Amino acid sequence: MVPASFDTRQRWVRVTGERGNGFVEFDFAIGEPDLYVEMILTPEAFAEFCAANRVEVLPPRAPGAGTEGPSDWDWRLADATQTRFKP
Repeated sequence: MVPASFDTRQRWVRVTGERGNGFVEFDFAIGEPDLYVEMILTPEAFAEFCAANRVEVLPPRAPGAGTEGPSDWDWRLADATQTRFKP
C-alpha cells in the first residue's frame, strides 16, 4: 500500500561517488528518498538530469547510517564492480 504522503512530484538525488573518468555515481528517488535506483552519468548529463527532474540534492550518507549491523542487504551495485564472482 502506498502511503498517503507519497508524492511523485518530489525527487531526490544523493551523490555517492565519482569515478576516475569523471562519471558521477548517484542515487535517484521519486516520492520516497529511501527507495532509490543507482545511476551513473557524465557530469554534464548529471546536471541536465537534475535540472530536468527538479531534484533536491540530499547530503552524503554517513558510513553505516541506518544500519543495525552487517546484513545481506547492505551492499550496492557499485560494490560489485570490485568483486570477482566464481561460477
